[in-house]
Amino acid sequence: MFNIDEIRNQFPMLKNNKDLIYFDNSSTTFKPYSVIKAVEDYYLNYSVNYGRGEYDLSFLLDAKIDAARKSVADFINANENEIVFTSNTTVGLNTIAFGYGGKFLQKDDIILITGAEHASNVLPWIKIAERTGAKIRYIPLTDTGEISLEGLKKMLAENVKIVSVAQITNVLGYIAPLQEIVEAAHKAGAIVIIDGAQSAGHIAVDVKKINCDFFVFSGHKMCGPTGVGVLYGKYELLQKTDAYTYGGGSNVNYTKAFEIFLKDPPYKFESGTVMIEAILGLREAICFIKNIGLDEIYEHIKKLHRYAIRQLSTIEHIHLYAPDATYGIIAFNIKNVFADDAAKYFNSHKLCIRSGQHCSRLLHERLNCISSLRASLYFYNTLEEVDRFIEICKSATKKNCVEFIFNNLTRTVHDDF
Repeated sequence: MFNIDEIRNQFPMLKNNKDLIYFDNSSTTFKPYSVIKAVEDYYLNYSVNYGRGEYDLSFLLDAKIDAARKSVADFINANENEIVFTSNTTVGLNTIAFGYGGKFLQKDDIILITGAEHASNVLPWIKIAERTGAKIRYIPLTDTGEISLEGLKKMLAENVKIVSVAQITNVLGYIAPLQEIVEAAHKAGAIVIIDGAQSAGHIAVDVKKINCDFFVFSGHKMCGPTGVGVLYGKYELLQKTDAYTYGGGSNVNYTKAFEIFLKDPPYKFESGTVMIEAILGLREAICFIKNIGLDEIYEHIKKLHRYAIRQLSTIEHIHLYAPDATYGIIAFNIKNVFADDAAKYFNSHKLCIRSGQHCSRLLHERLNCISSLRASLYFYNTLEEVDRFIEICKSATKKNCVEFIFNNLTRTVHDDF
């Protein structure tokens, strides 16, 4: 049973900051005690290196990392040898772009992305297109900002080799119809890469059911530590993909004749010392989330989101960008108020939301705004917090925001100390 009070008691950030309302979960999430304990336990009791020693503590750690890899594999319904530990989603996407795209794309091949992608799913493809002569094309979006399946299918008639999209967009919060996208792309001979940074740990992910070719996500957006991410790839594709980094741990041998013999996936992608404590923390985050239940998490967030949108829609000075989105991201602006100024006003009421372009510059061009505000919900947020958010939104008129900024022009960082 979903017990919000019991859940919130597991997060020290919520207990130590009782007046704070945190609605910036798309950026990063809070960590429960169990995750923090797992990290601490490594440093206190078996702080040795992974895959390097012939002694008991090293064997213990090796077994724990293997167990973490299995936990991740089970979490997204993959095989253990298809799970690569990275430092974040960005590194995972770059590994695919440079290790697969850079190896196989040729002049005039087509890479399909959308104008709603995070920069981490745009910039690597720009560099690969420059390097290979491939071309980037943008999948059409509907008037509401969702992927147009019809538009995608029309574009697949061209020489498309790669389709790379987010499962949940990080500004508007739309959930992409992945199975339909993958089916259409595969029929055209393209591979599909999924940015799961906003979806893993928020909704159930089954990579075999989706049938995607690659899937990447980060631990810190799902109650895990920073510094750890996951790259899933179908094993035959991981075999074909070149490593993005080279060094100790990833090779079987190298010779004076400049020959390199790499290990099989996933180990050929894990050069050097991996982010040991973060991997162990990620395993605990997965256990924590599974104990709550992803279906329960999804329903709770959807309920909060639906309630918030309904209330915000009645406030005249609030401009909503995706009121029909179904998940926990609320993109909005205060009319005639710069987003950063509005965020400062919210901060003065101890409410944390994001302002800016959220690493999605192209989407803001489409939205015809310089920047926006983003409130993003997670399973430890409450209806009472949403009500407080609505109250602040009601008070955040142009007059009140301007007065607040003017009255705080002379405030310096030193005033906080």
